[in-house]
Amino acid sequence: MERVLIVDDDPDIQRLVSYNLSRAGFQITTASTGRTALEAVQELPPDLIILDLMLPDVDGMEVCRTLRQREYSRRIPIIMLTARSEEIDRVVGFELGADDYVMKPFSPRELVLRVKSIFRRVREERSDLLRSGNLQLYPERRQVFSGKQQVMLTAKEFDLLQELMRARGNVLTREMLMDKVWGYNGGATSRTLDTHVRRLREKLGDDGLQVETVRGVGYRLNNNAETG
Repeated sequence: MERVLIVDDDPDIQRLVSYNLSRAGFQITTASTGRTALEAVQELPPDLIILDLMLPDVDGMEVCRTLRQREYSRRIPIIMLTARSEEIDRVVGFELGADDYVMKPFSPRELVLRVKSIFRRVREERSDLLRSGNLQLYPERRQVFSGKQQVMLTAKEFDLLQELMRARGNVLTREMLMDKVWGYNGGATSRTLDTHVRRLREKLGDDGLQVETVRGVGYRLNNNAETG
C-alpha cells in the first residue's frame, strides 16, 4: 500500500484529504508544520507528499527545497496544495521540484485522480527497478542503493551485481558471469572475477553477505542471507 504524507496546518483540510485518499486505498500520515514534516520524512520516507504552501513555521517552498536537497527524499513526488493563485508561485514551485500543483478550494476527487496519476507514472519509471533485500538497482540510471544510501560501484562491479540480481537467486557459473560481464573476448580470469566479487562485497557492507559463493560452480544472490 502506497503511503501519502499530508502536510497542512488546517485540520479540516487534513481530515478531508485523509478521508478521500484512505477510501482510495492509500495509507495516510499527517504533519501540521514544515519541521514536523521534514522529521517525518527523515524517519520514514513516504511514497508521495501533499504539501501546503502556507505553513506556520517553515513554508512549503522551503520544505520542498530541503526535500530535494536530501538524498533519501529527492525522488519523492510532491503535490503542492495552496490557496495562492499567482502564476509566479506555481513557476517557483515547479522549479524547486514539485510534481503537481492543486489550488484551494479543490475537488477531492480531482486530487485523488492526480495522486493516482503520479503513482502510475512512478511505477512506469521504476518498472526496471531490481530489488534484493535491502538492495535497489536502477539499470537505466546505473545507480545502486543500500536502503537510502547510494553505493558507488565501478562499471564492472555494477554489471556483476546486475547479473546476479537479474538471476533472482539462481546460481550463475563462473564462466557465465565472466562472459556476461567481460564478454567472450574480454580476457577475464577466475582471479579477476573473484577480485571483483570481493570488492563488491566490501562496498555493499552488510548487504554484501547476500553474494554467496557456490563452491565449485559460481555465485548467486541470496536475499535471505543474514545481514546483521
